Amino acid sequence: MAVVLDTLKNDPRPVRLRHPEKAHRPDQPVQVKKPDWIRVKAPGSRAWTETQKIVREHGLVTVCEEAGCPNIGECWEKRHATFMIMGDTCTRACAFCNVRTGLPDALDAAEPEKIADSVAKLGLHHVVITSVDRDDLKDGGAEHFARTIAAIRQASPGTTVEILTPDFLRKDGALEVVVAAKPDVFNHNLETVPAKYLTVRPGARYFHSVRLLQRVKELDPAIFTKSGIMVGLGEERNEVLQLMDDLRSADVDFLTIGQYLQPSKKHHEVVRFVPPDEFKAYETTAYAKGFLLVSATPLTRSSHHAGEDFSRLQAARLAKLSPALSA
Repeated sequence: MAVVLDTLKNDPRPVRLRHPEKAHRPDQPVQVKKPDWIRVKAPGSRAWTETQKIVREHGLVTVCEEAGCPNIGECWEKRHATFMIMGDTCTRACAFCNVRTGLPDALDAAEPEKIADSVAKLGLHHVVITSVDRDDLKDGGAEHFARTIAAIRQASPGTTVEILTPDFLRKDGALEVVVAAKPDVFNHNLETVPAKYLTVRPGARYFHSVRLLQRVKELDPAIFTKSGIMVGLGEERNEVLQLMDDLRSADVDFLTIGQYLQPSKKHHEVVRFVPPDEFKAYETTAYAKGFLLVSATPLTRSSHHAGEDFSRLQAARLAKLSPALSA
């Protein structure tokens, strides 16, 4: 389990509060014993070590580490890392997230090229780029996203690019800059049902996020759109089904659903561990509602198996279009 103090191994920065806004909150109940269906492989293989070395040499930040992703062992062993740009400090303080919060540092102008160089060295066929929220920037970091996409295209032309962005709330024109850079997949997570936003994601607005995804399709219908949520936060099944309908109304292609895991006793509690059969039921329903691709398991995360999923997305779109083309 992660703790409120920042204790990332070999972190050269002074020890400081990772979540200062949560320090004085009352402790939340912690379900220490996880069910049998939540089991992950511990990191430490040779390939994992090599991936870690490349990340460290370039001074890069990965959401795999910062967010305490349970799949880091599996992904890094396959030389897949989700790079987090624009620093490691978020301007928001979501109740579920383990990324540090506070006042971020200035942008690293050389970061796009560093990311691109790492992508080339790792030989990635598909890369996921995400970021912290940067409400302090006029464009929310949109231009930095665009520069990073362009740098990857230049250094590794055969690599497909998936981005997982903030909501760019109150940043007029920011989304258009990112879409113009033509990522292959545009992901923006709703995270939870609207009724839970006030306590889980208070800095965001549910219908703004839905509209953001819809706007991507309006600007460039060729871009795959994707969104994800966590369950186990106290949501009701009918709320999840309504969320699916909202995403389909925005023409979102790909939905991910995973189990929320509590980073520390200061974070939102796990209200319930959702069993695998319920995830399967969500998957079945989501496909019936028209999503091209659905990933719904306890350990599903936004970028888990992203490369394989992109291939499946392409195949699903082609299969959907084939009858129309032959008519």
